[in-house]
Amino acid sequence: MASILDEYEDSLSRSASLQQSRASVGIPHSGYVNARLEKETPIFNKQRIDFSPPEKINTLVVSSNQLCMSLGRDTLFRIDLGKADEPNQVELGRKDEARVYKMFLDHTGSHLVIALNTSECLYLNRSAQKVRPLSRWKGHLIESVGWNKFLGSETNTGPILVGTAQGQIYEAEISVSEGSLFSPNPDPYFRLVYTLEEEAGPTSVCCLEIERGLDGKCFIIATTSKRLFQFVGKGPEGTEPQGFGFVFGTHADHLPSFREFPASFGYSEIAFYTPKLRSFPRSFAWMMGNGVLYGTLDYGRPDSILSDERVWVYPSDVDVAVNKPLSIVLTQFHFLLLLPDRVTAVCTLNGQVVFQDLFLEKFGLLKRMIKDPPVGQIWIHTEKVVFRYHVQRESRDVWKMYMNINKFDLAKEYCKDRPECLDIVLAREAEHSFQNKRYLDSAKCYALTQNYFEEIALKFIEARQEEALMEFLLKKLASLKSSEKTQTTLLTTWLTELYLNRLGALEGDTSKKNLYEETREKFCSFLSSPKNKECLFNNRASIYELLASHGDTEHMVYFSVVMQDYERVVAHHCQHDDYDEALNVLSRHRDEKLFYKFSPVLIQHIPKKVVDAWISMGTKLDARNLIPALVNYSQSGSTQQISEAIRYMEFCVYELEETEQAIHNYLLSLYALCRPDSLLSYLEQAGTNPNRTHYDLKYALRLCAEHGHHRACVHVYKVMELYEEAVDLALQVDVDLAKSCADLPEEDEELRKKLWLKIARHVVQEEKDVKKAMACLSSCNLLKIEDVLPFFPDFVTIDHFKEAICNSLEDYNKHIEELKREMEEATQSAKRIREDIQEMRNKYGSVEPQEKCAACDFPLLNRPFYLFLCGHMFHYDCLFQAVFPNLPAYKQAKLEDLQKKLGATSQPSKAHHRPKDTDSTSLGKGQQSREQIKADMDDIVAAECVYCGELMIRSIDKPFIDPQKYEEERQSWL
Repeated sequence: MASILDEYEDSLSRSASLQQSRASVGIPHSGYVNARLEKETPIFNKQRIDFSPPEKINTLVVSSNQLCMSLGRDTLFRIDLGKADEPNQVELGRKDEARVYKMFLDHTGSHLVIALNTSECLYLNRSAQKVRPLSRWKGHLIESVGWNKFLGSETNTGPILVGTAQGQIYEAEISVSEGSLFSPNPDPYFRLVYTLEEEAGPTSVCCLEIERGLDGKCFIIATTSKRLFQFVGKGPEGTEPQGFGFVFGTHADHLPSFREFPASFGYSEIAFYTPKLRSFPRSFAWMMGNGVLYGTLDYGRPDSILSDERVWVYPSDVDVAVNKPLSIVLTQFHFLLLLPDRVTAVCTLNGQVVFQDLFLEKFGLLKRMIKDPPVGQIWIHTEKVVFRYHVQRESRDVWKMYMNINKFDLAKEYCKDRPECLDIVLAREAEHSFQNKRYLDSAKCYALTQNYFEEIALKFIEARQEEALMEFLLKKLASLKSSEKTQTTLLTTWLTELYLNRLGALEGDTSKKNLYEETREKFCSFLSSPKNKECLFNNRASIYELLASHGDTEHMVYFSVVMQDYERVVAHHCQHDDYDEALNVLSRHRDEKLFYKFSPVLIQHIPKKVVDAWISMGTKLDARNLIPALVNYSQSGSTQQISEAIRYMEFCVYELEETEQAIHNYLLSLYALCRPDSLLSYLEQAGTNPNRTHYDLKYALRLCAEHGHHRACVHVYKVMELYEEAVDLALQVDVDLAKSCADLPEEDEELRKKLWLKIARHVVQEEKDVKKAMACLSSCNLLKIEDVLPFFPDFVTIDHFKEAICNSLEDYNKHIEELKREMEEATQSAKRIREDIQEMRNKYGSVEPQEKCAACDFPLLNRPFYLFLCGHMFHYDCLFQAVFPNLPAYKQAKLEDLQKKLGATSQPSKAHHRPKDTDSTSLGKGQQSREQIKADMDDIVAAECVYCGELMIRSIDKPFIDPQKYEEERQSWL
């Protein structure tokens, strides 16, 4: 058989044509059609808000769909974006020249802090319509607020941090009583906790962020224009910290950890990204003078949560001297920079600018960009216009970026729902692994792609990576559908040959014994794979040829077992004289056909084990099919061999209760040959009923006669009811045995007498024993002394028969007396019967005038009637109607015939009455008289009372409605 591997090596010369033909070996290339079925929407989709403010927009904040903007000098405009048609306007009520400097809205959208340029602060709750001053905050120009996302509520902010333009960080709290205008001050305390400094001294606190870590740790991030500080503290065990003093207290004697960069805008801004299903930010982006510091947040670190930090410089079109960035917003894979005239989006994976959006001069200069973290929308405003960005499918092209930097796992994660992109990533990963000589990994990836099968296979063949080629074929085979039978057959056969080649190469190398065992296990697993079972079974002839060509008998046996081709397995063991293993295979799989086929061979070598296996199979084996093996085995005639045959036959007869005649006949032959005692026991146990014996009587008789088993012959004669032959043969063995045979025909006294006469003649003539002959008379009551006297010789004296003669005369006398007694009893019985008949003739009954018919309940004397001894009285016609349907068919016919005859006879009228004899003689010859016809009818109709006789008993199970008329009766009731 030509090697498939050789065919593929030969096909190297045809590699050019392989690129044109996609299915030269039956493995089609089903590539994806990368077509855009719909217009691709941009990731950042801008929308202008239909809003024309009456005054200039100073600043805008958004959180949790709550938007607040400062208009002009003294107006706040609030909108619940869920109810955009219900805006709310609040006046600050300031008479001086104070203007809104900054606004800060907490994460719930409930608390709004308004910082004025006069170093004053106002507070407005979402449920309130009037601002309230924060008197304790007065004198500080507020630059940042760090909201407490863990302890706040709609009426209480919990402890918060406030950063000022002088570098001071204060801890404060805002609490209001809902619905009250005269409640105490909303700011219960305002205390200094830390001062941030740069080289030149205190500087503005640009941003504050509060986060919780593991084990109760609290992290605080604070930024200035050039530095990013981290404060880490852990509260007391078992208590919930209410403030931040414990965090800043740990840094009272030394500076906290910080990052510093030389360049500065005079301000900075930090943005965080929080996934929707998480409560903690996952990454950050800090906009400062040198660029954007981007990294992730790791809350498990002991002293710093900033991780994987790197600085992305500003794009080349950003001149920090002319158009410095104003704001930054961070999304999952991008950070957006707000410039005075445009928005630029930079990918955090590679630092490339992926989006730019220029704004027209008519809108004015851009002032601020802010993100609503819970919703994900980005808001931008000028002094005149408000814009909103929707982020749509931000991760659509992320897979390309990860793929280009060889992060294939992440690339596959972000394109797992796009099979055409996943195929590209897998192909790139496979090629990358191949170039780095990680051939097994490459094969696994190639098997998942839609690349040309032939090119990939040739690639591994040229590199002489047979193991990787096998891995590729295995993965490809696992991905095939059940309908692709041709491809499955090709790969299965090819893999089988590759396994055999590899095993042959490793078998003789002792240094690679472990690798050989591992490959062997993989090959066995491949042969026994449920997915490949159908294909291997349909092509098992080819697989057998491959195994045979490599001389691998071990795996041939294993494959035969997997294919349930146990006949081949057993034949293999028998050819190698491993009969015990062959029997083990038969016993394990319990295939009766294989037992029938291999039992003649196995019983010659391991008879006892084979018989034990037969017995364990029980009724699953048909013993008739095993008789040839037993006969062939027992022909040598040794006792041990016959004993095993008898053991199994006895199991079939006594345990399985087999009734097959061939089995019983064979057991009889074995008994007759080797165990005559068991023969008679078996015959007696089988019984004497010829219809219930399972052996052939004639065969048994011939068999017993050939081996001289006379007692067994006598038993068979008895079963065949050949009593004369049984007695004749029994007399040659034992007189008592003959006597037992003579009593068997109990119903045929003549035969019994004949048989006993045979016994008596034998005793007198052959044994010449007068006493024993007399004993025969006492054993059988049919024999008399006169029957046996002719058998005795003339010289025998009367003294030998005296007692027998006397006993016989006494018996005769008793018999005569018995007959006399019986005659007297018969005479008395006849006399009593005559008296009863005479009494019946004179018996009568009386009927009262008011008596009624038992059937129709009308007066009885109006029509002819019957009176029964039980007391029931019926009109003739009523009794006839009750009795006739219940009579047998022949009596009904006879009664109808009598009615016709009665109607044919002429009824004499009263006026012309003739004598009785004249009336009788006027009938035709042979015709019955009218009285005789009536008497015959009475015998049928009035034989018994219809209510008290057997007729009523027989009709007890008769339905009230005739089944044939049931439907008609049922319809009549509807």
